[in-house]
Amino acid sequence: MGPLIHHESIHQLRQHLGFDEPKHPLITVIDVAKMSHGEEAIGNRLSSDMYCVALKDKSCALDYGRNHYDFEEGVLLCTAPKQIITITRAHELGEMNGWLLYFHPDLIRNSPLGSKMDSYSFFSYEVHEALHLSKLEQDTITNCIKMMELEINQRIDNHSQNVLVSNLELLLNYCLRFYERQFNTRATQHHDVVSQVENLLKSYYETEGMLEKGQPSVKYLAEACNLSPGYLSDLLRKETGRSTKEHINDFIIDKAKNLLLGSNDTVSGIAYQLGFNYPHYFGRLFKNKTGLTPQEYRDN
Repeated sequence: MGPLIHHESIHQLRQHLGFDEPKHPLITVIDVAKMSHGEEAIGNRLSSDMYCVALKDKSCALDYGRNHYDFEEGVLLCTAPKQIITITRAHELGEMNGWLLYFHPDLIRNSPLGSKMDSYSFFSYEVHEALHLSKLEQDTITNCIKMMELEINQRIDNHSQNVLVSNLELLLNYCLRFYERQFNTRATQHHDVVSQVENLLKSYYETEGMLEKGQPSVKYLAEACNLSPGYLSDLLRKETGRSTKEHINDFIIDKAKNLLLGSNDTVSGIAYQLGFNYPHYFGRLFKNKTGLTPQEYRDN
């Protein structure tokens, strides 16, 4: 494993990659064809304080988090600040085509876009969950990049930030649209994941895993499905209208109802059986979901 190279600014990033001074201190577009690194860079881990949106058109093996992926077609990768990418292959100038858009959170901090960045959950996806784009889709988002490049190369004035942020939001909204298309085209595989989640929850409680570990977590289900927590929640929400956490809670409430009506165990005892360390947390969740306390449900 190589060193961790962290970039705090657009200036540092461009300097490390061998590019000239940035035209704008908070946002930059880098031509992938003009990038290169030798075998000495293999294993280096890269992170930054910036968001990154990257389009690449051919093989570009990377490790991202715990996963490895080797792309052979046009894909879009989105990473949030502090996420780590590991270089796994040397490449020469002109070997790949595409672009990298880096922008610092300060660019959007005081804008409406800054307050809604959490809604762009694809920034937390793993590499194997990247967005695969058609030629038309690639052209669409590349046009957004060209508009931003034009603005970056202009002299900064009172309108610069608003124009850049507007185009950036347009780009991210296209990404949302195209991810929804990808969810739709993979409906069969995703239906299998829904079934897998339900089976995992059943198995978890049948083996009494909750007695050792407590309630099943979103992270536990995501890892079992080989997906990131964000991608799994978005997939389930697309297929069923409910997030991963809602699936867990609904499963727990169904089991609780059966135990309340089918056993003489105390409410506290049932709470412990379901993985709650504190019975009042169970009571709060049950009332939130049913409108009744566990005892009221049992007595009705």
